[in-house]
Order: sequence, then C-alpha cells, then structure tokens
Amino acid sequence: MVLFRSLVKRASDTTGSRYAAPWHYARYHSTGKSNFVRIVEVGPRDGLQNESRPIPPPIKAELINKLGQAGLRNIEAGSFVSPKWVPQLAGTAEVLSLIDPIPNTHLSVLVPNSKGLDEVFRVLSASVSPDSTAKPPPPVTEVAIFTAATDAFSRANTNVSVSESLTRLEPVARAALAKGLRVRGYVSVIVTCPYSGRVDPRRVRDVSRELIQMGCYEVSLGDTTGTGTPASVRTVLEEVCKEIDPSRLAGHFHDTNGTALANIFTALDMGLRSFDASVGGLGGCPYSPGATGNVATEDVVYALAGESFYGDVGEPHSAPSPISLSVPSPKWDFGPISLPLLAETGAWISETLGRENTSRAGRAYLARKRREQQLAEKAQTRAKL
Repeated sequence: MVLFRSLVKRASDTTGSRYAAPWHYARYHSTGKSNFVRIVEVGPRDGLQNESRPIPPPIKAELINKLGQAGLRNIEAGSFVSPKWVPQLAGTAEVLSLIDPIPNTHLSVLVPNSKGLDEVFRVLSASVSPDSTAKPPPPVTEVAIFTAATDAFSRANTNVSVSESLTRLEPVARAALAKGLRVRGYVSVIVTCPYSGRVDPRRVRDVSRELIQMGCYEVSLGDTTGTGTPASVRTVLEEVCKEIDPSRLAGHFHDTNGTALANIFTALDMGLRSFDASVGGLGGCPYSPGATGNVATEDVVYALAGESFYGDVGEPHSAPSPISLSVPSPKWDFGPISLPLLAETGAWISETLGRENTSRAGRAYLARKRREQQLAEKAQTRAKL
C-alpha cells in the first residue's frame, strides 16, 4: 500500500507521531478559534440511505436547498454508490443539477471506489461550458471515502476486508486530490460491530492513520451502532489521538441509545471540533441492524448554544441590593446556522417521508411557536371585542 509520507508530522513527547494539519487542511478548515464547532450535515446522504421507499431527486434537492438556507455550510449531498446496493442513493447526478447556488457552502459526495469517482468527474466536467449563460457546475468541493474498523463489517458493507478496502481507496484519494478535490474519510463501527462485537480501539487508530496518510484532511469516526457511551468514546479517542491530532478528527454518533449528545461533549473535551449530524434525526445503517438515526442537527445546535434562546430573566430576584445578572454568551460558535429554520426543515422532511421527527429540540421549538401563535390569535380576538 502506498503511504503518503509527505504529510506534515510533529513529534510527541510520549505517544509517538501525531499527524498535524497540512496546509490544505488549515486553509479550508481552520477558523483560528478553538470554540468554533463545524457541523457537517449528512441528512441528504446518510440520513436517507435507509428509507424504505424511493425518494425523488427533486425532494432530495429541495432538502439540500432548505439546509443551505438554514445556514449549513458543509452538506453531504449524496453518493455514487451503486443503486444495486443502496437504492435510495440513486440519482445523485440529477440531485446535484437541481441544487440552487448556495454561497460559501461546501458540498461533498460519497464514493466507494474509482468507478464512483469517475462518475463525480463526469458530472463536474459535463457542467463546464464556454457558454457564459450555462449553469455553473455544482459546488462539489470534496469526496468522502469509507471503510470500517472490523473485517466483518467491511465485508458486509463492501465485500472486502479492511486491508483490501484501504488498498482500493488509495488510488481514489490520490486521483481526487490531483483534481483539486478535498478528501474526507469515514471509519465505521468504532465502538461495537454488529457482527463481531466490541472493537479494539487500536484497530480504529490504525485505520484512521491509514486514511490520514493517503491524504484525508479529516477522518470521521462513526459509532455506527449507536452503542457508545462517554466512557467508551473517550477510550477510543485516547487511543486514536496517540497518533492523530484531534483537529483532524470528527465525530459521527448515532443516537440509538440516547447517548449521542453526551458523546459529542466528551469528544469536545478531547479536542474534536467537527461533528456529523442529520436534520430531524434522519438515518440508520442498512448494514447495522437496529441502529437508529444520526444525532439530530437541531439537537446539536441547541446543546451547543441553547441558552441564547432563553431571553431575559422574566422575574428578577427581589433583594435589598439587587445584583444585575449578565446572561452568559454561548461557549460554542457554529456559524450562521438557524435553529428555527432547521426545525422547520426537519419537520418538513419527516412529514414528506412519512416518518417520525426524532429531533427533541426541533419538536420543542415548533411546539413553542404554535403556542405563541395561539396566544397571539387569542389576543387579537380579545382586542376586537
């Protein structure tokens, strides 16, 4: 396997080599603020792949447009996996052609192999025209490649072992980088595997290192089964961070057992600043029986900055010498993302798909909005009497 030794390394006092961010990572990813959290919206791809009925490309495109309008600036728009294996991911080329221009937004697509990457190149090249009135190419700036931490899951997912999948992915990463695309890696089943049980954190470390070495600017660590707890996630991250700087890692937590948000805050404590989420809690994995959706984007946004929605103190404490209270600013910054627009998008796509909206923060916001509307209508009725 070819390893890209030209990546920047820095020495660690006690844990060996740690891969720091190369120039292209710093250019596209770093904000210079340690409190900035990058949210990668995976609903249009990972969120839809386990739905039971076909979803027309216009619906997928509308979802992406709504997410862009809600302020998401990193969106996984689809996949070039064979529809034979994942039927719901068919039609990505058409979806990309229907997306409205969204300023300052990066779109990514998942590719399993060189054939999938060739499809990406075909879509991008077909949009290039000397005609100034032609529609600009879709703003696809990166591809995502994926493998797993266990051979059992890798074989169920792609019919090859982990080692074989890495060998297959190396030329994909090299070709994408040569075309100026960023490459992001996924590692599935970092805590438990539905086929082989508990996962050795050292396997997660080694696979993540291979993806970094082949050129991935970031590796997303997936608790695919949603069995992770803060303790088990910390154990995995402590092992992986022995060789990889946490700024090169992302968290991808399914909420099967209701621990996804707790796992995110554990990862934040460990130095991670990038997390995948899915509007409305969409998701599930066809190769992980029983796994529910990804953590809801609305819930992540609320957990990071929910106190900003409280408003002023309604009934200040009465005391002889009242002390002025200052409402603390949110600790975390996630850019221009709008919780109200996210909540409305989550409700819309859930209703469109005929499924339950599992975002607690989204449902709570919409319930408060309905109550405020009802109170306003009652007030207007009283004013007319």
